[in-house]
Amino acid sequence: MFRFTTGDKAELYGAILQAFGAANERLETALGLDEVRSRLRTVGWLDTIHDDDLQEALRKLREWQLLGVVQNHAENYRTAEEYERRNLQYSLTRRGEAAFAGVEHALAVLASTGALQTAVLEAITDRLDELYVLLGDSASSDRRVFTTLQELEGHLEALLANTKAFNGELQRLLRAEGADLATFREVKAATVAYLQEFLVNLDQRGQAVASAVERVEQRGVGPLHERALRGAELPPVAGGDPAPAWLERRRARWEGLRAWFRPTDGARPRVEQLHDVARRAIVTLLQVLDRITESRRRSSSAVQDFRELARWFAAAPTEDDLHRLWAAAFGLGPSRHAHLAHPDPELVSSSDTWAEAPPVEVSALLRTSGRTERFTRTGRVRDIGGIKATRAERARKERAELEAAWDVLGTDGPVRLSGFGTLDHSVFERLLDLLGRALAVRPDGSGARRAVTSDGRVEVVLRPLPDGGRAVLRTPRGRLEGPDYLVEIRSPGTMREPAGQEAR
Repeated sequence: MFRFTTGDKAELYGAILQAFGAANERLETALGLDEVRSRLRTVGWLDTIHDDDLQEALRKLREWQLLGVVQNHAENYRTAEEYERRNLQYSLTRRGEAAFAGVEHALAVLASTGALQTAVLEAITDRLDELYVLLGDSASSDRRVFTTLQELEGHLEALLANTKAFNGELQRLLRAEGADLATFREVKAATVAYLQEFLVNLDQRGQAVASAVERVEQRGVGPLHERALRGAELPPVAGGDPAPAWLERRRARWEGLRAWFRPTDGARPRVEQLHDVARRAIVTLLQVLDRITESRRRSSSAVQDFRELARWFAAAPTEDDLHRLWAAAFGLGPSRHAHLAHPDPELVSSSDTWAEAPPVEVSALLRTSGRTERFTRTGRVRDIGGIKATRAERARKERAELEAAWDVLGTDGPVRLSGFGTLDHSVFERLLDLLGRALAVRPDGSGARRAVTSDGRVEVVLRPLPDGGRAVLRTPRGRLEGPDYLVEIRSPGTMREPAGQEAR
């Protein structure tokens, strides 16, 4: 099917197919010999071509089943030459359309660089939310369901294609060794900034898509595809009903969406794997940038220094020269302690040689930095008793507020979230923290979500209500409305005595 891309006349074959592709865009499905010649000029073929060469090229394309030919019986011909030139009409076959589309796709892939676009994730969430609303409204149009599903699949395909292309470019960048270090460094630094910007709130966006997928699946994926099928209005085709194949493609696309954001087999979502790939790439790129910066800072590396020293050792004429070279390369540094005096000069006689004189203590600071130690009066220790008392009082107050909040929120069993009603704002913040921890956890087999606080003292269990419902919580600063749940909060001190025992 792609044999037209090779050989001496590959450019002519490609130009002819491009001319037929441009004609198809204008809904012209058949071209005569003169029309093919004129179309070649519009696609950029300006070389002179004889009729025999053009007919031979058309014959080869017909031989490869890329073009079909029919006779135009509706035309009136005045001469035999006119009949010969205008009778035959050429058009692209299915194989020709596929071959031309394949070449265009290959050129587009070569020209594309890929991208990580958070806007696509937000668009996927918006389309899923729109499908959720449409499925809940029986009066909504099936055509609107179909177009929304098509937009969702288009965004998903764009996410997959751009991610694969960008990841390929990223891996090639990690393995590349650029000759121009300045350009090389700028590209890597820009890529690091791009990845860091993409990773901002990526977890929240992925969780938002997963939650939207879950909401749509509660309404049913099967009814979604059935309504989209009715809205697609597929034309009849020879050889069978196109609906089963269309539905199978929709199910495959939906499984791909689940694999990226909410897999059912217990595997990690691919969006989390993308997060790991981006973080590893950032670390690798930063390490490469550090090496480039270090190589610029040093005139030569330690490896090059040792190799040069090895060549000097190999070229030394005698063993004495080797010892002198060793002393120069690895001997002691300059005597920075020559100016130091003995703590008690009277113990040192002027007639003593340096070998006979008592040693002078040399501090490590002088050897490493060239500066002597200076001992001054010890600084005054600040009294921190007041600070400790203030912090202890603040900690006791926070602990008392926390215990009071847990005492208010503690339940003797499952209660409805809407049953909390009006709460103090500080207690509401504690409840909101518990709900956030529970909703961030995947439900177990029974549908319950369990989470504990960071200190492990409080556990919250959320269970969905069979009848759904909405919960409204009010505080002095406002109100919060959301789905209702069965809530069970367990913590030390929340188990209350029965009413009869309290009366006693």
